[in-house]
Amino acid sequence: MSDPSFDLAQFDKQPVLGIIRGATPDSVHGVMQTCISAGLQYIEFTLNSKEALSFIEEGAREFPETLCVGAGTVLSVADTERAVNSGAKFIVAPTLNEAVASYCHKRNLPYLPGALTPTEIEKAWNCGATMVKVFPAKQMGPEYFGTVRGPFNEIRLMAVGGVGPDNVHSYLGAGASAVALGGSVFSPERMKNKEFDIIQKEISAFLFAVKTFYSRIE
Repeated sequence: MSDPSFDLAQFDKQPVLGIIRGATPDSVHGVMQTCISAGLQYIEFTLNSKEALSFIEEGAREFPETLCVGAGTVLSVADTERAVNSGAKFIVAPTLNEAVASYCHKRNLPYLPGALTPTEIEKAWNCGATMVKVFPAKQMGPEYFGTVRGPFNEIRLMAVGGVGPDNVHSYLGAGASAVALGGSVFSPERMKNKEFDIIQKEISAFLFAVKTFYSRIE
């Protein structure tokens, strides 16, 4: 990946987002190296974690050719500006904030807000979302994505929460456009203890499951 910006066509080739919450200053470099080694290209650092902005800045500076780093848990325009100034290439949020949506739209900045109900999903999409993050996906199950995509087949949905190698085919097959892996892989304890081999193994298993899904339908 030669362009560090969030390119949707590029993302579609491997529609997996790594959500990193709770990294430490002495482990974050290793965490990012591990993502690269496993082949994960798109990651976000959540702003409700200490040092998140400095982690985004480090990722953008140290790995511009191999990682596309975004900001997660973005709740305001001020948060968005700070994240962008630190080098974030895309913005992710647990809910829709219309002011943030407008800010991102004007600057051609990818915005992935969270939503759950059909009304929330439609509103987020109509506000210019690049993709709508359905969270928590685990509570709704894969079938929910197929149901929602019925009337909203144009809307791009990302399944977040409870998605793993054992069920990722179900989510993608039901209509999810992308999936995310988070705390089950990037646990604060693992990162603190620098258990990078375990993290890499689980990322690789997740990515392999996604790859086999798309290989099957080609």
